[in-house]
Amino acid sequence: MTLKNDYAGLDDFAPMKGELTAIRRHLHANPELSFKEAKTAAMVAEKLESWGYEVTRNVGGHGVVARLTAGSGSKSIAIRADMDALPIAEQTGKDYASTVPGVMHACGHDGHTTMLLGAADYLARTRRFSGTLTLIFQPAEEAGKQSGAQAMIADGLFDRFPFDAIFGLHNHPGAPEGTWLFRSGPLMAASDTAIITIHGKGGHASRPHLTIDPIVIACSLVMSLQTVVSRSIDPTQTAVVTVGAIHSGDAANVIPETARIVLSIRSFDPAVRTLLEARIRALATAAAEGHGAEVEIDYDHGHPVVLNAEAETEFARQVAIELVGEDKVGPCNLIPGSEDFAHFLEHKPGCFLRLGNGVNSAILHNPKYDFADESLTVGAAMWARLAERYLSS
Repeated sequence: MTLKNDYAGLDDFAPMKGELTAIRRHLHANPELSFKEAKTAAMVAEKLESWGYEVTRNVGGHGVVARLTAGSGSKSIAIRADMDALPIAEQTGKDYASTVPGVMHACGHDGHTTMLLGAADYLARTRRFSGTLTLIFQPAEEAGKQSGAQAMIADGLFDRFPFDAIFGLHNHPGAPEGTWLFRSGPLMAASDTAIITIHGKGGHASRPHLTIDPIVIACSLVMSLQTVVSRSIDPTQTAVVTVGAIHSGDAANVIPETARIVLSIRSFDPAVRTLLEARIRALATAAAEGHGAEVEIDYDHGHPVVLNAEAETEFARQVAIELVGEDKVGPCNLIPGSEDFAHFLEHKPGCFLRLGNGVNSAILHNPKYDFADESLTVGAAMWARLAERYLSS
């Protein structure tokens, strides 16, 4: 089977705009937090089953994997959408605003899920591809270190549902609706957390010479940590070390026993990530020992770098140009946020795309954020065309 130029286009999805908008707004009004996406997953699975997909539920929690094979091709593509919401009280004032107190889709996962469902519907009806299509509806992207991607991988995702390459996307506030942004190589940062606890010797504030003051050590360490990036990292590289919290003491006349510092560390290169940890550990140890204190360092490795493969990124970029025109496709800057799609890319080549959510869109994780419905048909058409092109022979 060889397909020519009869691939999915924007016109194919224009009639679906009302239906996709209704699905997206239903999901928006009924958000579910990480690991609690039971109703969302059930709705997704029921739709996919009604369209003829082979559906597996409860993969890595509430994850849903749908498979569809057409023709005789041996290639297989995977496309992923995330489903969970955030613990944020919505302030959009929309008539479809969250009905769940303190929970909302403040990151656009309602839109991500809807777009992939739109593509799934179209591809099941047309079946103009040759090979196997794998659709991954992932739970718990917002869960932090122990996220849905890791849970699905641990539940045998790659062995149970083999595929050659994987693609995913995130909406991008600040870029016009319906536009696409791409970056080969590092795109989003690795995210690590360090908790440094300094154990000193408490006592009366009037007799500091009889104590080992952990607050003084902590303050000195905070200033030293500012040199990690500026004096240890190559200026052509990008890294962030932020002290987000300091906790110690309760009274003015008491020198406490301990001080606790919490850091967020971001990087885009594995070597830089390793160096950051080494420097932070060395500075914390030296600061404590220099004052006669002890230090405890809990260094937590979070999501790795989102590392887009060159071939898959260029392929997706060309598909986007075919779909919307070169003037609506551009480069993407490095993004210091993290994304658990990075775990999939550690196992399979692929690309994480960015889809414009509007120049005036509220930022992600903001109570006034809302996904741009104008991007729904563009995103669905992109996934459909990408699948058809990848499985074109």
